[in-house]
Amino acid sequence: MFTGIITAIGEITQVVPKGDGFHLLVSTPANYLDDVVIGDSIAIQGACMTVTTFDQNQFECDVSKESISKTVGLDRLSKVNLEKALRFNDRLGGHLVSGHVDGVGKVSEFKPVDHDPYGSWKLVISAPQSLAPYLAYKGSVVVNGVSLTVNQAGSKDLPECPIEINIIPHTLAQTTLGQLKAGDPVNLEIDLIARYVARMLGKD
Repeated sequence: MFTGIITAIGEITQVVPKGDGFHLLVSTPANYLDDVVIGDSIAIQGACMTVTTFDQNQFECDVSKESISKTVGLDRLSKVNLEKALRFNDRLGGHLVSGHVDGVGKVSEFKPVDHDPYGSWKLVISAPQSLAPYLAYKGSVVVNGVSLTVNQAGSKDLPECPIEINIIPHTLAQTTLGQLKAGDPVNLEIDLIARYVARMLGKD
């Protein structure tokens, strides 16, 4: 489990084909892995991965074909959002996140609010229609591993569901979201509680 609060920006420095997927080498800031052991979970761009080996400033993990088919950004060299798994005594600063990406959306708009590049930014994402029932006003959504609040959600009946999100300067500085531009694909994870409520009501 995770919270969607990014704890570091890392970088995928090596992608090697392995079986039906890839083997990744991910560099991290100094001392980031001091409390990590083999088998620990680290979310990369919101996707939960298992540490197979590590040293002082980098770790390795395997990404399956299934994960590659459901995500973006795990099969190429790039900077990535990282979050180590939640401890039971940690603060839950974001919301409960499983690290299982539900779909890929597309950025349709990303611009500063009130034309101030040093203030908040408005992010509009077109989410797949299949995720629309789980996206609600002031509900939670994970974008590339970052826990965010939905300010507006479009109709559930459209082919795609546009969601509007406000990104504060701190989040832009501490994650890779500031690099987004219109047309970019993003990993999305819906709210965990919404998923179970829908199942209990027979809507999933």
